[in-house]
Amino acid sequence: MLEEIKIMIHNGKQFIPDVRTSKVSETFRGRPVITNAVVDEQKLVELCPTSAISSHPLSIDLKKCIFCGECAFRFPEKIKFTNDYKLSSNNPDNLIIKEGQTGPIMFDPSIVRNEIKKIFKSSLKLRQVCAGGDNSAEYELNASGNANFDMGRFGIEFVASPRHADGILVTGPISENMAEALEIAYKATPEPKLFILCGVDAISGGIFADSKALNRNFLKKVKVDLYIPGNPPHPLNIINGLLNFIN
Repeated sequence: MLEEIKIMIHNGKQFIPDVRTSKVSETFRGRPVITNAVVDEQKLVELCPTSAISSHPLSIDLKKCIFCGECAFRFPEKIKFTNDYKLSSNNPDNLIIKEGQTGPIMFDPSIVRNEIKKIFKSSLKLRQVCAGGDNSAEYELNASGNANFDMGRFGIEFVASPRHADGILVTGPISENMAEALEIAYKATPEPKLFILCGVDAISGGIFADSKALNRNFLKKVKVDLYIPGNPPHPLNIINGLLNFIN
């Protein structure tokens, strides 16, 4: 026991003490800001590979943005990516960043279902479904539970069966081969349950949005409780988004 205590003292705290105020590198590509600088908006709109940028007014839809940064490279006076990693919201309208908007992306507690507020406190068990993902978002979900981010200390864990879960967390653009499996997993999860889309591929299809290999019809049947943008999302983005349901 004494040896273990010595090791703990020597190593210090390996986990991030406060995930709500932790800082990331300035080079991290997080919440974008659109200035009032005058540029050729049409060229800016055409530049985006996923049609995330719209004009009149100029805006960036984080449900489609893959954070490639090409818009900021070509028009640095117009668009800048901050290192704000808190991108998650339960209101899809909050994920559209408009020209001149500088405030953080907000979570709206008023639209959280009453049964969710009542039941999911201090604990959240999720079944993660990779619906044709490329493993990038899945890697970040794994990292969320490592010794550094330690999502488990908040009572947030992934479980093996949807029957033991409080909700489904989806990654990937939902391929034709995974559409039925996702629906089966969702139906097997007991009520009340959360449904979470993690990563731009899950939210909008990302760069695969127009692919004939996808089948996203199931999303028309279910209410999405949380959108976690990113390509892939940062673990701090994932954790902070989930904490809104259990705090």
